[in-house]
Amino acid sequence: MATSEISKRNFVDISFMGLRSSIGVIFIVAGMSKLGNPGFGGFLSSLGLPPEMHIPIALAELIPGILLIIGVLSRISASLISIIMIGAIFVVKEAQSLTGDGGYRIDLILLAACLVIVAGGPGRVSLAHIVKKLPRCLH
Repeated sequence: MATSEISKRNFVDISFMGLRSSIGVIFIVAGMSKLGNPGFGGFLSSLGLPPEMHIPIALAELIPGILLIIGVLSRISASLISIIMIGAIFVVKEAQSLTGDGGYRIDLILLAACLVIVAGGPGRVSLAHIVKKLPRCLH
């Protein structure tokens, strides 16, 4: 019985590490592509946002992505990415269609995954758990 419980607990922690890592990689790549793309500022202008916002938006994807992978400030990072995903769904895609061209299904999946991280935390396979100096609410 004890072996099964330990195995289940390890599986959950490894699953959270996998979830954090996959979301982190996606947002590191997205943030890097926006930092290196001067046309992203023009895209923001077409949405009615100031073009100067391209650097803060790119950094708001890149830095939380890195923090999610290493498992530090995971809840805060996932919350920030959730806000970006809500903006992507309602401002960029205008929540018109779940599927098809301009559909927001992938954004919705990323939002749901980030909300799981916010609710569940980083798990025990994270730098925050190893260091144990951060308050639990910041994990």
